Amino acid sequence: MAIDVENYYRLYGPMVLRRCRKLLKDEQLAVDAMQDTFVKLIRHDKTLRHQAPSSLLYRMATNTCLNIIRSKKSRPEDPNEALVRCLVDTGESEARISARNMLGRLFRREKASTRTIAVLHLLDGMTLEEVAEEVGMSVSGVRKRLRPLRARLKELEGVSL
Repeated sequence: MAIDVENYYRLYGPMVLRRCRKLLKDEQLAVDAMQDTFVKLIRHDKTLRHQAPSSLLYRMATNTCLNIIRSKKSRPEDPNEALVRCLVDTGESEARISARNMLGRLFRREKASTRTIAVLHLLDGMTLEEVAEEVGMSVSGVRKRLRPLRARLKELEGVSL
């Protein structure tokens, strides 16, 4: 017999959300994790038993949140990423020109493949492993290409455009 997910959501949703908030300390991530928990419940409702649903959902929410925390640690947000996104997302023409100049300075002495690596990792959010596979390099090679870019970007942040 399938689990009544709608009823579980009504009864245990607040408990799951509290657990997610406690672990993630971010409201939007917590809501997403709660939704993921119930999606997993729907996916596996045929194989799960109706015994101790609060314990099951609590454990599922905990595991979902821990997976999110692990993935954030393996793919930490880079402060340079915010700058690069800001440079790309600017809407005004003066800001666009300024951003284009900064990117020109940043990539002036770099190979085209280094530009590709930077875009894949910093803009597209790919992991170093995914980038390495995409460009046909080792992970350490990708790191070596990104390291001087990050240092040069920090230098350029201090220089007025």
